[in-house]
Amino acid sequence: MVADKILGGRLLVVAFEGWNDAGDAASNAVVALRESLAVRPIAAVDPEDYFDYQFNRPSVKIDDDGSRSIVWPGATVFGPEDEGDIYLLLGTEPSRNWKIFASEIVETIEDRSIEGVIFLGSMLADVPHTRPISIFITSENERLRKDFELERSTYEGPVGILSVLAEACEKADVPTLSVWASVPHYVHSVPSPKATLALLDKLQALIGVTVPRDELEVQATAWEENIDTLAGEDEEMASYIAQLEQARDTVDSPEASGEAIAQEFEKYLRHRGDGRDGRADGRDGRGGRG
Repeated sequence: MVADKILGGRLLVVAFEGWNDAGDAASNAVVALRESLAVRPIAAVDPEDYFDYQFNRPSVKIDDDGSRSIVWPGATVFGPEDEGDIYLLLGTEPSRNWKIFASEIVETIEDRSIEGVIFLGSMLADVPHTRPISIFITSENERLRKDFELERSTYEGPVGILSVLAEACEKADVPTLSVWASVPHYVHSVPSPKATLALLDKLQALIGVTVPRDELEVQATAWEENIDTLAGEDEEMASYIAQLEQARDTVDSPEASGEAIAQEFEKYLRHRGDGRDGRADGRDGRGGRG
């Protein structure tokens, strides 16, 4: 499929570092797109308006010639250098003035005649690293849900900048999709190239954009092998992963009934003994936290 068969001729793909970016999966997916497409910066927000530097601190960078410079947190829109209909928005989740931030981004979308937006996110979840990464797609747009048999997120609770931007886009009659990857929570402190690959694969299926994957595949294999090594040295961790694998295999099996899935889930919760259905902060299994 190409972009004009999903959302419109010109399409914006969005990811933010921070709360919506477990394992850096979403932001690294957009970085991979930026490196493989012929794009250039076309708009950027003023960090003074949207960032608390004690929360999102600037960093020092040393160039090849040894000179030092300050790199400030921000958000940048990239557009095609010549022909092309894929635009990118990449940055750090702002820490203030979200409504004004969303209005500025929507203004850029309208100025560039962008006709649809895909938001990429990744969330921590009770999933095993040894199985394919779960990808969930939702939309607040009635036409897209009907045309592509998508679900509307049923999540209620705290949200990130993706949900704020999605609402602003829909109010401006710009249709949106949200594509989320589930990242194993027990390896939350390291990037997850396997989840990045899963997001890129879904993007390729949706809009036909292809990203070189050889390096990412090597990184994903090393990521999985490193976790296997850690689990081999930690009996409790290995047992926990085995429980997640059993629950995932039960849900994925062709003969799985709704009752069987529910029973397996209840068994898993009883074993944990804490009654939590996923993450303690209320994030659901459909990437709906926004």
